[in-house]
Amino acid sequence: MTLLDRYIIRQFLATAFFALLAVTVVFVVIDAMEKLDSFLDQKATAATLAQYYFFFIPEIIKLITPVAVLLSSLFVTARMSAQNELTAMMSGGVSLYRIMAPYVLVALVISAVSIYFNGWIVPLANQKKFTIERVYLKKDVITGSGANIYFQDGPGKVVSLGYYNETQKTASRVSILDFSDTNLTVMVSRIDAASITWDTTSRQWIIKNGIQRWFSDGGERMQKFSEKPAGRLGFEPDELRKKQEKPDEMDYYTMDEFIENQRKAGQEVSRWLVAFYSKISFPFASVIVVLFGVPFSFQKRRGGVGVQLGISLLICFVYLIVMKISQVFGYNGDVDPLLTAWLANIIFAAGAAVVILKVRK
Repeated sequence: MTLLDRYIIRQFLATAFFALLAVTVVFVVIDAMEKLDSFLDQKATAATLAQYYFFFIPEIIKLITPVAVLLSSLFVTARMSAQNELTAMMSGGVSLYRIMAPYVLVALVISAVSIYFNGWIVPLANQKKFTIERVYLKKDVITGSGANIYFQDGPGKVVSLGYYNETQKTASRVSILDFSDTNLTVMVSRIDAASITWDTTSRQWIIKNGIQRWFSDGGERMQKFSEKPAGRLGFEPDELRKKQEKPDEMDYYTMDEFIENQRKAGQEVSRWLVAFYSKISFPFASVIVVLFGVPFSFQKRRGGVGVQLGISLLICFVYLIVMKISQVFGYNGDVDPLLTAWLANIIFAAGAAVVILKVRK
């Protein structure tokens, strides 16, 4: 590695770090101002707020890393151009491609780290963040007559739960339907209860404040209860938590397993496949924006840093629009999920190639 490479890498990393830090702080402040009233209404403590944003920061970093990388590449290259450093380099026989090499190398390293970071660190943090949101912000909690979790527990049992609190290991609005072993269209009993709680000592579910009905020969027998063991149930708290998980809470392996189970169950998995492939394609946005940004700012432009910042935000905004539009077609199954996940990168890579060809080498 030459002195020139070390100089560019040092400037590039320092600017990217401060851009990432500044945007993260702004993001947290704006989000806190929006959600503070909701947290206060639910009597959340300062420690809860600190914990929430501690677990929120990885998601923010994931989203704005390409923005910070693009801003850094534009700013550093524009500054070297304004100070005639690029002119001196090219006079010494250094080509555009050679100047871009350290940028691309750093972007590749950032992308590789982001794949692991987005695939395992971010989902783990999101699990904690979403748990706090469900308790204090009431997100993903269905009110009224709906159910948030609905699944089959064995061949003759269907379970419906309104909401599962992972911290307390308690679910609300419980319905357990048992069907005949010989005829799965015939219901033999039904339990409707206010809540169900996992007893860690006996390692079984305890149902509270409910009513149980038995059906036979066209008749019905009913019994109310305040508390009773749930009996034969084939799931534990960890399995319930997984049933509530969203793609942002799943690591690569968990999501791959989930998609395979959905496919075996005959479910449409296009939406899940798009999210799965995007976990890998999105980190490479850092490489794409470098290929686009460095040649773009290779020549002197009027306006200074303000123009570079505006260009950075515009490029990232257009990238996100293209990504979201392509995802809509992928969710509907109109476009292959793998192509959907990579389409924005392909389009911007083609744009980068055009910009590179037009710049004086």
